[in-house]
Amino acid sequence: MKIIKHSGDIVDYNPDKLKSSLLKSGAGQLVVKDILRQLEQEIFEGMSTKQIYKLAFGLLKKASNSHAARYNLRQAIQLLGPAGFFFEKFVARLFQSEKYEAQTNLTLQGKCVSHEIDVLVQKNNIIAMVECKFHAHREAVSDVKVPMYILSRFNDLKEKSFQLFGKKQPISKCWIVTNNRFSSDAVTFGSCSGLNMLSWDFPLDHNLRTKIDNNHLYPVTCLTTLSLTEKDKLLILDVILVKEIINHSDCLEKIGLSPNRIKNVLKEAAELCSYI
Repeated sequence: MKIIKHSGDIVDYNPDKLKSSLLKSGAGQLVVKDILRQLEQEIFEGMSTKQIYKLAFGLLKKASNSHAARYNLRQAIQLLGPAGFFFEKFVARLFQSEKYEAQTNLTLQGKCVSHEIDVLVQKNNIIAMVECKFHAHREAVSDVKVPMYILSRFNDLKEKSFQLFGKKQPISKCWIVTNNRFSSDAVTFGSCSGLNMLSWDFPLDHNLRTKIDNNHLYPVTCLTTLSLTEKDKLLILDVILVKEIINHSDCLEKIGLSPNRIKNVLKEAAELCSYI
């Protein structure tokens, strides 16, 4: 059976690939088997992967909100847009979970011109700039022009020292983080140029997906018990991660949730963040 990918490419339907994605959500073998059985009755020739995803998500949500939230992770990160401002805050949280200090949204004067910096991080007295390439559509790819451009900015900045994190010091490293993928040329150029690259699937064992799962750094946008409007309200309150809701549940009162809704959200959040 042929289905249509996000890119428009026509490919064979592969239930094993869907099974793998469902299992990664934490759902058990029996639940996944039942979902695949129900999907087989719904899938038709020429169906889009987006439609299949939506069906699978709905069936998984009936079984477990937290499993559905984890299955929805990539789309949830895309909801940190549209401009990517909240994605930058999310990336800062990611570095902070690894014992970095972090600052966002700075403007620094380089040797030649001034530069807006998405995130600055410091660990072991080493400062790095982090450039975030946010894509609202999952088929978008950061090509080789991205690391080439960011390298030129880094070269302009590393010539100087700045008053950062309490003392004057240089920026000596550079990261590029994207919620999608890098082209092979982008990875080759970035690695050859000494840039640190992080995407949804790169590096293989320490990519964005594995860092999120391993450290339970799920964005609030993945919660299935909140509406889009409620998620936006939390982001505006600077509540970026699900675990921040657990530690500061009063934020749910601030956005107008009833006691019963708060109970349901906290249940999903606790299940999501205790998953191993």
